[in-house]
Amino acid sequence: MSGTGARHRAAVIGTPVAHSLSPVLHRAAYAALGLDDWIYERRETTPAELPALLEELAAPAPADPIWAGLSVTMPHKQALLPRLDVVDPLAATVGAVNTVVAQRSGRGAALLAGFNTDVAGIVGAVRETRAGTDGSRDDQRCPHRAVILGSGATACSALAALSELGATELTVAARRHAGPGRALTAAHRMGLEINALTWRPGAADSDAEVAAAVAGADIVVSTLPAGAADTLVAPLVPALTGAEQLRDAVLLDVVYAPWPTPLASAWQSAGGRVAAGWLMLLHQAVPQVTLMTGHTPDVEIMRGALTRALSVG
Repeated sequence: MSGTGARHRAAVIGTPVAHSLSPVLHRAAYAALGLDDWIYERRETTPAELPALLEELAAPAPADPIWAGLSVTMPHKQALLPRLDVVDPLAATVGAVNTVVAQRSGRGAALLAGFNTDVAGIVGAVRETRAGTDGSRDDQRCPHRAVILGSGATACSALAALSELGATELTVAARRHAGPGRALTAAHRMGLEINALTWRPGAADSDAEVAAAVAGADIVVSTLPAGAADTLVAPLVPALTGAEQLRDAVLLDVVYAPWPTPLASAWQSAGGRVAAGWLMLLHQAVPQVTLMTGHTPDVEIMRGALTRALSVG
């Protein structure tokens, strides 16, 4: 998108990024706020291209449009951290940034500040789904047991979100757990104890062990890409039979296309509540727009634009 007369610009970066629906959300927010001189784009950015882009973002702005900020997706959420001038405490603790704001005085060089709105996105998606489609809320059962599938940047954000939601028994199922960008390291920074479950997708015994943990959880967050959790479905279906907590249990699958995922279908068919990845995308975009523009957007206008784009509304 190129804008005639645009004075401010923002973009979502990552690779691949062509599928991102962030432009739908941000452009809808700009239109509703009357920010006609703002543009928002997709910008395919490889790790090798990231330093040059950040220099462009921070450079003095002699001409319009001026960079306001970036939405950040894979694989940059953790690689960005040491390249920023300042990092919000939540993002630093989680160890992942999904929002960069170019803070500048006039047209001078910008200070690049990193934030994490993924935590808010996960919390918002789970809370909305627990509340039910009729707006009622059943708080009789506090969520205690939570399972995260995956151990990367989004899983680190999920740990903080699940802690905020009240979960006290946290299990992370992943191929590997060691490393500075992994959920186990983030848990140590947050002072959380987790059960690190080594998962070998496709191995029947390992899939069955993870499926049993998922079936007993109050909240499940799958941070895996499309197709990566499919081997869980076969053992999960019988494991969910008779699960007492399932009526109030929520599965958030961060995938939003194609939808529903086999994992989400199995969970919902058994009677559990499902939060689609687009709902997390919505709830993380609202504070992101505020950080970049200084204005609070209308979440329902953004929701309408997103559901129309997905043809789910």
